[in-house]
Amino acid sequence: MARYIAFEGGEGSGKTTQARLLSERLGALLTREPGGTALGGRLRELLLNTDDVALGSRAEALMMAADRAQHLEEVVLPTLAAGRHVVSDRSLYSSMAYQGAGRQLGIEAIATLNDWAIDGRRPDVVVLLTVPGTVSAQRLDRSLDRIESAGEAFHTRVADAFVEMAEGEPDRWMVVDGTGTVDEVETRLWSALKPRL
Repeated sequence: MARYIAFEGGEGSGKTTQARLLSERLGALLTREPGGTALGGRLRELLLNTDDVALGSRAEALMMAADRAQHLEEVVLPTLAAGRHVVSDRSLYSSMAYQGAGRQLGIEAIATLNDWAIDGRRPDVVVLLTVPGTVSAQRLDRSLDRIESAGEAFHTRVADAFVEMAEGEPDRWMVVDGTGTVDEVETRLWSALKPRL
């Protein structure tokens, strides 16, 4: 049975790398939110741009939900229907953490908005990669986008929200220590994930 697997975590947690490695292992479709469709690519540019577009928190949340609605309809559901696993770098839980907790719009309000956008179709398995803030900072050795540069208090709220969500849905979520080498994390992750597949 084809599974919809989402990777979550804060900035520099390694989720993009581990999502790619898992997709290769499973022969899954690798995708991302925002930006997994042509429409999503345009929205992503606006959402992460630090230069010339003012963007309020509610508008940000609505744009993320719009990206997600298109992504599910155009990419996720057809791929699952064809019998192929989908591995996504982020899902609705990122909006719940980033806009709900980080932007303080309310996790439940953002969950309601996004569940409407995706008609309640949440990922089957969510992998949360966790790393200490010092590790995250070392890995983000580049110029930061608009969300990455939102400040320490914002990212602390995001990290706390991810942990709370994982604890609230242990049958859906698995928490994996993201510290160490890429190979070490991949081995740790696969050992935890394999029984769920």
